[in-house]
Amino acid sequence: MQGFGTRAIHIGQEPDPYTGAVIPPISLSTTFKQSSIGNHKGYEYSRSSNPTRSAFEQAIASLEKGKYGIAFSSGSAVTATIVTTIGTGGHIISVNDVYGGTNRYFSKVASTQGISTTFTDLLNPYNIESAFRPDTKIVWVETPTNPTLRLVDIQKVAQITHKHGAILVVDNTFMSPYFQNPLELGADIVVHSVTKYINGHSDVVMGVAVMNDNSIYEKLRFLQNAMGAVPSPFDSWLANRGLKTLHVRMKQHQENALAIGKFLESNDKVEEVIYPGLESHPQHDLAKKQAKGFGGMLSFRIKGGFEAADSFLRNIKLFTLAESLGGVESLAEHPAKMTHAALTPEHRETVGVTDNLIRLSVGIEEVNDLIADLQQALEIAVPNNVKRI
Repeated sequence: MQGFGTRAIHIGQEPDPYTGAVIPPISLSTTFKQSSIGNHKGYEYSRSSNPTRSAFEQAIASLEKGKYGIAFSSGSAVTATIVTTIGTGGHIISVNDVYGGTNRYFSKVASTQGISTTFTDLLNPYNIESAFRPDTKIVWVETPTNPTLRLVDIQKVAQITHKHGAILVVDNTFMSPYFQNPLELGADIVVHSVTKYINGHSDVVMGVAVMNDNSIYEKLRFLQNAMGAVPSPFDSWLANRGLKTLHVRMKQHQENALAIGKFLESNDKVEEVIYPGLESHPQHDLAKKQAKGFGGMLSFRIKGGFEAADSFLRNIKLFTLAESLGGVESLAEHPAKMTHAALTPEHRETVGVTDNLIRLSVGIEEVNDLIADLQQALEIAVPNNVKRI
């Protein structure tokens, strides 16, 4: 198999056979000519299939080391489509500090279809055993989790999941296929919010699922067409363009995040730094075992509680206070009041989403400039007399 960067640039990107264009043109047509009734070149109607979308699906499947890729109009649409395969009733086991939007879908949408969810602490993978029921269909995990960056042992959870006859879905958004390939560790479906690292430029909303199993593929492909939550050709083209530089960007995201993690860890205005690439992370060894890197996401707890966090986020200059992540630019946010505000206060406390927790999506700017920005904001937010809370 060719290297990651080579596949990212060339899979599904053959030069146009008619014009010789090195970059295939965007196929905006909604319908396609048939030579006779039912005879076509693989495309009939753009909701069902589109050449530009197909090119992206081929490329991302290769990078995740899967057979099939299915693109959707958002990461949330991926979640909804996979859950639909359960039908009425059924049971999901989810890691308890799952992304807030996924928690919201399981708790407030899937529940209206008679589908129940058990949120389980998977810091110890064997905790999952007691959560299984006869009607458990799906186990859903993120690793690292959002925003507390706890890891889930994919291989162990996969073994337990399959023993109980369920399928394992792994949200690989934080790591990207460059650093982690859950299918190789036993996952049945890998999902991404393409909006994040894969596209990488904060200008596309899109999602994707990758799998090896033909029966799972056929179900999801049917639902992709039947439900119609497909990305536009232009979004597919932009995402594919982003994919071509993913390997270059992820290296820089990680290099910057590690440097910032070390800076924050040495800063007396910071209570705790959470980054799998630091030896202080309690699951650092697991991170090295199941992934090829540590990614660009980092969280930390600032001294001084919510007031300090609010002041810090008001005074950053290069980092932008905004939701989302994975773009070339650096972002900062307050999970308890922003991305995870839909969680109950009790749930936030259980999973460690405290009022002094700040999440950073570390971009690819010059790292010294980023550190200087963090330093000046910390100086304003945390006076020298503030003690650890």
